[in-house]
Amino acid sequence: MARPQSVPGEKPLFWAGSAQDDLMEFPEGVKDEIGTALSVAQFGGKHPKAKPWKGEGPGVLEIVADHRGDTYRAVYTVKFECAVYVLHAFQKKSPKGRKTAQTDVELIARRLRMASEDYEARYGKRTK
Repeated sequence: MARPQSVPGEKPLFWAGSAQDDLMEFPEGVKDEIGTALSVAQFGGKHPKAKPWKGEGPGVLEIVADHRGDTYRAVYTVKFECAVYVLHAFQKKSPKGRKTAQTDVELIARRLRMASEDYEARYGKRTK
């Protein structure tokens, strides 16, 4: 899934918390679909299945992938000029239909703050 080195024009991909380990537990087809969407984001594009994540403003997106009746999500941010951060990867298990569990929503908000701090430590104040 990961290439050993980047190519010209590709932003680095950083993982918040356990997002990478969580994604690695997904079915292969789901990992491929999410990996493709993240690669598109690294080159400044938006995958056709990427949609805005509600609640954190512009630049936070989610990919939803279905597999054998289960729904998997990866939430990432392109708010930063020089990097893409994957904030959370999870299997949707909300008992209330389409609504995402509050614990996942809060985790994404915390990890976005952590990503912002990490970005500023790596690159200085963000400009996007």
